[in-house]
Amino acid sequence: MAGNLTRDEARERARLLSVDSYTVELDLTRDEQRFGSTTVISFGCAEPGASTFVDLHGAVVREATLNGRSLDPATYDADKGRLPLPSLAERNELRVVADCAYSRSGEGLHRFVDPVDQSVYLYTQFETADAHRMYTCFDQPDLKATFELTVIAPEGWQVVTNEAPDGQEGGRWHFPPTPRVSTYITALVAGPYHVVRDEYRREDGSVIPLGVFCRASLAEHLDADAIIDVTRQGFAFFEKVFDRRYPFAKYDQLFVPEFNAGAMENAGCVTFLEDYVFRSRVTDAAYERRAETILHEMAHMWFGDLVTMRWWDDLWLNESFATYMSVLCQAEATKWTGSWTTFANLMKAWAYRQDQLPSTHPISADIPDIRAVEVNFDGITYAKGASVLKQLVAYVGRDNFLEGVRRYFQRHAWGNTVLGDLLDALEETSGRDLKSWSKEWLETAGVNTLRPVYEVDGEGNFTAFSVRQEAKAEYPTLRSHRVAIGLYDRTPDGIVRRRRVELDVVGDRTDVPELVGERRPDLVLVNDDDLTYAKIRLDETSQRTLIEAIGEIRDGLPRALCWSAAWDMTRDAEMATRDYVRLVLSGIRGVTDISVTQTLLRQARTALQQYADPAWRPEGRRLMADALYDLAREAEAGSDFQLAYIQAFSGVAETDEHLAFVTGLLDGSQSLEGLTVDTDLRWGLLRRLVVTGRAGEAEIDAELKRDPTAAGERNAAACRAALPTAEAKAAAWERITSGKLPNAVYRATLGGFVEPDQAELLRPYADRYFAEVGRIWQEWSSDMAQTFAEVAYPFLIIEQATIDRTESYIAEHRPPAALVRLLSEGRDGVARALRAQARDAAAS
Repeated sequence: MAGNLTRDEARERARLLSVDSYTVELDLTRDEQRFGSTTVISFGCAEPGASTFVDLHGAVVREATLNGRSLDPATYDADKGRLPLPSLAERNELRVVADCAYSRSGEGLHRFVDPVDQSVYLYTQFETADAHRMYTCFDQPDLKATFELTVIAPEGWQVVTNEAPDGQEGGRWHFPPTPRVSTYITALVAGPYHVVRDEYRREDGSVIPLGVFCRASLAEHLDADAIIDVTRQGFAFFEKVFDRRYPFAKYDQLFVPEFNAGAMENAGCVTFLEDYVFRSRVTDAAYERRAETILHEMAHMWFGDLVTMRWWDDLWLNESFATYMSVLCQAEATKWTGSWTTFANLMKAWAYRQDQLPSTHPISADIPDIRAVEVNFDGITYAKGASVLKQLVAYVGRDNFLEGVRRYFQRHAWGNTVLGDLLDALEETSGRDLKSWSKEWLETAGVNTLRPVYEVDGEGNFTAFSVRQEAKAEYPTLRSHRVAIGLYDRTPDGIVRRRRVELDVVGDRTDVPELVGERRPDLVLVNDDDLTYAKIRLDETSQRTLIEAIGEIRDGLPRALCWSAAWDMTRDAEMATRDYVRLVLSGIRGVTDISVTQTLLRQARTALQQYADPAWRPEGRRLMADALYDLAREAEAGSDFQLAYIQAFSGVAETDEHLAFVTGLLDGSQSLEGLTVDTDLRWGLLRRLVVTGRAGEAEIDAELKRDPTAAGERNAAACRAALPTAEAKAAAWERITSGKLPNAVYRATLGGFVEPDQAELLRPYADRYFAEVGRIWQEWSSDMAQTFAEVAYPFLIIEQATIDRTESYIAEHRPPAALVRLLSEGRDGVARALRAQARDAAAS
């Protein structure tokens, strides 16, 4: 990995230095392995005579000059990524000439060759601290500076950075200095990209130039108009609520190959996962997700890029704010008005899962070094933080919240902050003391559980009603919650809310006298309207109502909350897996939100694969496949639901009848009215036939010949790794652990290797995983190593021996803390699955 800067080192360097400017020249016309990188840094030192270091990873240093004095290149440590800088003056100029390496891991300056036309494409990914893979720099967020870039590129290329070019002659591009920004949001994208240009025009006639880019071979699939529509909606919303104009000169959005994340908020030069260019039909849930990502990155232009966290302890605030604001914008300024339902069902489920792992941490986490933050891009940082911000908005009031944010931007524009700076502004505008709120919600870990507790008389009326709050012994904090309690009745028009009571829940028990005398409803929903962050439980009557009639709940948000409660109860072994699967299959017809539908189907499949009693699992798979087969045939022709049911069906089909239907869809002998079997669906169908032994290498090769693209190569790699033979698994393992695969093919191969229906074939690789994980963690780049540690972990070998093997490895080898975290999360997943399987077996 690039240099593992510690927080203490960063603080000392920030105390010592003030950076003025970077002038960087890059030569991209050399060979396939390396590029030229010349950097001039102008900076001050508060203590003349002091020494420090500058960051540069994996380079060959040709020349280094500090204040006209040559530095010995032999002092440069390429592995640690550091060049010592001795005897600094009050004002300094450093010039470093180096040959830097292209990346194939998605970190630094990544190089990709399109298999369709052999064109070369480049892009950068610098978060958390990989800018020093491309140019020499002080790579930490609180040493902001201006960046002036010159790029020498092949003729015919597009070159895109944070600023628009102010000069181009042949292949030489010059870009003017940026405003003061952090290294991690600088960017370079280069290659023969296809571009669509447009603009966002404000009411006063001023404009923001817009660009949407993708590879030339994907141009036919780029729906730039839809992307630009969401972009315009976002600018109109954010400039209004922030009362501050977009802080950069232009806004380019670039869909780049082999990207490791969903997107990255480089200032004015946002990069996105290329999968967001839909080359086959997808459901509206995918468009909704893409829109949320677009708006998330746009929110970062203010919160993150204009005003930046001082250190990565406040990563959560950066990401949580962008998540909250993107969903708010989506709900109020786009066609996805139900986005808070999606948030409740998808994002909060992620948060609840993460918050129950042994690695859970306070939202405001302790981040001692870069390696620690790189495993912290998790459900707490994004989803729990956003949920708590949503609570904070309710607590201080929306108008006060937004006014506080405006003051925060005004005070700290182009600077660096800590959490207290935002809270100070919000205290001013709301008049509330937020210190206790912060301690309760941001500085403690774990999730509370809220349960309704009541008594009824002979006529079924409440004689007492309270809410009980619970916390795990390891994280005993009982928090203050603002909740609504909804009483829902079954009626001829569906399950509808009869009454709503809103109150504060404090401590272990909170009485609700307003409900005394009310007739007991068919469904009691604590946390109605999703006002707080807490797990909820259902009383026995409510559980029966859900099992019998969850599809009758008319409104999307309460229905999503009920689904979420059922899933969480299944994961906590409070509901038998078979009951959950049956609940999904019986209630799915009543779900009108395609995002919720697809989430439920994914969860039901996970439940079958990991939480079901192994003795019941074959019956459960048949049950699910039969139901999905019927649902797909009954669904409206050409609808999103038809596509979602077919995609889910192709993941569980296993009987001769089902597999014959899959084969028929693939070869054209079977069809469904309105269903187009396009490229991505073909790969999904073939994958199932491969997994079940109905197709092999010949069919994979034939499909790749039909789809000789980068996506086709990834799908073929996944299919080969999913072949149900010991030989195929051994070959896949060799490719995975070789370190030679590019990041995207590596991830695809890993995904095919850990095919859930092939657990017995994976048994020999439990010990091999532990034999390799330490070496890979030490030798590989951060993202690649983390992916191996997480995905290759033997989570499908659900038995006590896996837990014991994990614990003994940690005890014997004492791996770094970040790796211990990932291993502990894997171990917890196995333990949870064992508990759920035991609960399911008891239901038989």
